[in-house]
Amino acid sequence: MEQIAVLIPCYNEAKTIGKVVKDVKEQLPEAEVYVYDNNSTDDTGRIAAEAGAIVCREWQQGKGNVIRRMFREIDADCYIMIDGDDTYSLDSAREMARQVLECGADMVVGDRLSSTYFTENKRPFHNFGNSLMRCSINSLFGADVKDIMTGYRAFSYEFVKTFPVFSKGFEIETEMTVHAVNYNLRVVNVVIEYRDRPDGSFSKLNTIPDGLKVLHKLYSLYKNYRPMRFFGALGTVLILLAVGFLAPVVAEYGSTGLVPRFPTLIVCGFVGLCGVLSVFTGMILKAIDVRDRKDFEYRLVRVHDHRVSEKRREQK
Repeated sequence: MEQIAVLIPCYNEAKTIGKVVKDVKEQLPEAEVYVYDNNSTDDTGRIAAEAGAIVCREWQQGKGNVIRRMFREIDADCYIMIDGDDTYSLDSAREMARQVLECGADMVVGDRLSSTYFTENKRPFHNFGNSLMRCSINSLFGADVKDIMTGYRAFSYEFVKTFPVFSKGFEIETEMTVHAVNYNLRVVNVVIEYRDRPDGSFSKLNTIPDGLKVLHKLYSLYKNYRPMRFFGALGTVLILLAVGFLAPVVAEYGSTGLVPRFPTLIVCGFVGLCGVLSVFTGMILKAIDVRDRKDFEYRLVRVHDHRVSEKRREQK
């Protein structure tokens, strides 16, 4: 098992990948560098191999698919994931690895938003989207993650081997963050330097379509990881609506003994019933979530014990 593995997912990054691999080897000479080529149509793979990286291939398109393959195939004490577009400085790589190897961090977030991101990035919608996601996730999940969408992170072995990758594309960063926060894993923020892409290098992120995918992923994760809050709030709103529209009908019945608005009465009954069902759905899913958290702790212990036994076997 390697101590540090640097993972670089790539799609058509021939202009920058050579420099990224070179910078990694300068900052972390003991690390093994893996470049996963995601069906590039340029010379990304060849240039990465010439720079000294181990080049692998992922045939399913999408960053999430690449990360699933990386996490499945590589074993290391510390994983550092970085994009191949040369937008991140490697000066912080040593500190990020130290946080995992010496300080017990499960995920280290390369924080661009606290340094140069808003001055270097020339896409205002990306700036707005990053700020929106940071505020949304921190408020919804009670977290303090400084940069949700950063592609520069470090992970422990336990995180990588217990993280189920469901996302196929760029929404993977949101999924990683929420997973770590939900299961009370130790997350550390390290401020990093960000620089915009060099001339001739183009982002693969489509602002509107990928932004909508990220928002949908956030909605899905909140519904799955906070079911009582989600369905409880929905149920409360439905019950309040039913009571609000039903009150005049009841008042009229009390004064006249008549119910002239039967449709309103019937609709309010159905809406109120849906609200009650929603609350009970949240309670049931919350019980399932509690059991899942217990199972996750058992999985975490098993993965940790496997890593310790592997290290002992290597030392013999």
